[in-house]
Amino acid sequence: MVRTLSTLRLPLGAPAPRFELPDPAGRRWTTEGVAAGRPLLVAFICNHCPFVKHVRSGFARLAREAAARGVAVVAINSNDFEAYPEDAPPRMAEEARVAGYEFPYLVDESQQVARAYAAACTPDFYLFDRDLKLFYRGQMDGSRPGNGIPVTGSDLVGAVDALLGGDPPPSEQKPSLGCNIKWRPGGEPDRAG
Repeated sequence: MVRTLSTLRLPLGAPAPRFELPDPAGRRWTTEGVAAGRPLLVAFICNHCPFVKHVRSGFARLAREAAARGVAVVAINSNDFEAYPEDAPPRMAEEARVAGYEFPYLVDESQQVARAYAAACTPDFYLFDRDLKLFYRGQMDGSRPGNGIPVTGSDLVGAVDALLGGDPPPSEQKPSLGCNIKWRPGGEPDRAG
């Protein structure tokens, strides 16, 4: 495990990078199809990361509450599942069931979507408005495995509250911290700049 901060390189106001990705059952999902004219929360997660495991029940709850408020939610697994078979699609389907994920959990096998978002770690969160312009990117909250801070989702919930309330984006957007995305050999993006 390499502790990695999210890059925050996708600028606020940037359009959501488009995706067309399958879920573990093979159904294909698109950015516009998931969002369907609603704000969109995109989470880069995986199955085995201890940082994701630490927040998964809180994230499942937050996602249900956000969906009830009209926010579409999708999670994307960009890890190299050949090198990390616990992140393979069949395991993703089981993880979604066990964790209580009620949103699409998609496979980014080529890792092109993670690159487009400048995603660096799991978990990594991106919140877009209904025009699919970036409103927030960064951490769910300050809780990390072993730091004693409860998982509340406060940063992400605050961003959702601001977005739905017509307020400006949060002035302080803190990077997420998690395991690095497990890039395919030779596939890690250049993080300079």
